[in-house]
Formats: sequence, C-alpha cells, structure tokens
Amino acid sequence: MYKHLLKMADLTKDDIFEIFETAEKLKNYNKNKIEHPILKNKTLGMIFVKSSTRTRVSFEVGMQQLGGKGLFLSANDLQLGRGESIYDTAKVLSRYLDGVMIRTFAQQDVEDFAKYGDIPVINGLTDYAHPCQALADLMTVKEYKFKEYKSFDNLKLFFVGDGFNMANSLIVGGLTVGMNVSVATPKGYEVEQPMKEFGAKYPGKFLLTNDIKEAAKDADVLVTDVWYSMGQNDIVERRAIFKNYIIDSELMKSAKKDAIVLHCLPAHKDEEISSEVFAQHETVIFDEAENRLHAQKAVMVKLMG
Repeated sequence: MYKHLLKMADLTKDDIFEIFETAEKLKNYNKNKIEHPILKNKTLGMIFVKSSTRTRVSFEVGMQQLGGKGLFLSANDLQLGRGESIYDTAKVLSRYLDGVMIRTFAQQDVEDFAKYGDIPVINGLTDYAHPCQALADLMTVKEYKFKEYKSFDNLKLFFVGDGFNMANSLIVGGLTVGMNVSVATPKGYEVEQPMKEFGAKYPGKFLLTNDIKEAAKDADVLVTDVWYSMGQNDIVERRAIFKNYIIDSELMKSAKKDAIVLHCLPAHKDEEISSEVFAQHETVIFDEAENRLHAQKAVMVKLMG
C-alpha cells in the first residue's frame, strides 16, 4: 500500500486502477454538480519551486471541491528558499498540514521530504518524474480506448522527445498497466539506466530507439512534450537537435488510423507537435488536461482521506 506518490514505480497495477475508479466517480460528481467534501477541514500544502499553470490550479481547485484547502507556498516565501533544511521543514509542516504536494527540480528533495515528514507527499513534478501527469494520461487513454479494446494489454503507447520526466513516468506507468511502450529520442537524450532496467522486465513490450518512425509504427497513442524544460538553458541547441522529433501529419501515417495524440502542455506548436495535428486532437488533449484534476483528487482522497 502506497503512503506517498513520489514516482510511478510506487504504484502497482491495482493501485492505478483503484485511482482510475475513484477519479471516474469524482469526475461524475463534478459533471452532475454533486458536492463531495471528502477532505473537509483538511489542508494540502503546495510547495512550488517550479512555477505552473495546471498543477497549481488543479490541486487548489481539487482541494476546494473536496471540502478542504490548498495552501500555495512559493519557495521564495519559505525559509526553505533561504537555507532551512528539508528535514526541519518537513518536521514543522507535518504539524500544520494534512499533506504536501511538491513541484521542484530534484527528485531527492521529494524523497527526503517523505522520509523526514509524517504526512503524505505528492510529487507535482521533478526532473525525474511526473506521476500525476502520467496518471491523467493513462486515464484519458482508458476513456478513449476501452470501449474498443477493453484493456490496456493490446494498446501501444509511443512517446517522442527528451528522455526526461514524462518519458520516465510513461514508461513505468504504461508497462505497469500492460501497454506496449516505445520511446524515440535523439542521440544523447535517451532515458537513463533505471528506465532501461525497468523496461527489460517486460521483454517484447518495450522499445528504445532514435528512429521516430520505427517507434511510432502502429501506435494507438502518441505522446510528446516540450523539447526544453524549466531550468534548461540550451534552447537553441535543442531546437536544432530535436527538429525532426515532431508529431506531424507525416508521422501520423505510421500510427494506427484511429490513434489519439496527447500532450501534457504547455505546447510549443510547430516544434514538438505541428499546429495541424494539435488542432485535430485538441479535444483529447484538453480532456487530458482536465483529467489532471480528477486523477489528483483521487490520489488526495486515497492518501489524505
């Protein structure tokens, strides 16, 4: 049983499906305007070292809908940003709060907060992992593909871009629920060894390559992310290296005709995804963005309820 959500590897297949079941109920409550104050009088501290649109709004609104409060804590407003240790911060905040969401750079900071604190910790994003986004992505795949396929087992998920947090989380999440997963990255931007070792546990279901068309062949789901993330300063260099790693109309010919496209947003159109493909699949992409709210609420109910 998981006590925190620090990375997708914290979750079993059963955990993920339990989150989906709860998220779907909560989404239906929203649709039908049914109040559900499951976390009444509880407070989630939201520590932001990296800024965000979707993460802040979805967690804050989610806590409000659950009857609790989301407390925004910028790193600039905390003593943590002035040198106070994670140990001391975790010990103190554990006495004030019922849970913490952290969006930062280093995965170790999130792991340490969970180690030293006494309350549930949710990873809102690190350079290593983005489990909340991966859950929303897989929830969206379930919504769009289960009517035909009934399970994840015969579905292929393709990711193109940097071997970074989204690639890591989709590899683990996709393989855990039973999908075939292929990842295409430029040379020098591959996923790190732990992901290769995780994928090796699923022989015949996992592909790492620099060949984008090979990876996209017969894909049911195509996913991409921006070529450069917050804190990365080599933007001009990356644009040159990643220029052919784009989901466009030509690449879509390699996928299945009924394939869907996902993007965690923000999107840099005509870089990692063409404007044309984005427009064709924007309904799915915005459903994916909405599902951040429902998936995260399910996680908060599980951990804080």
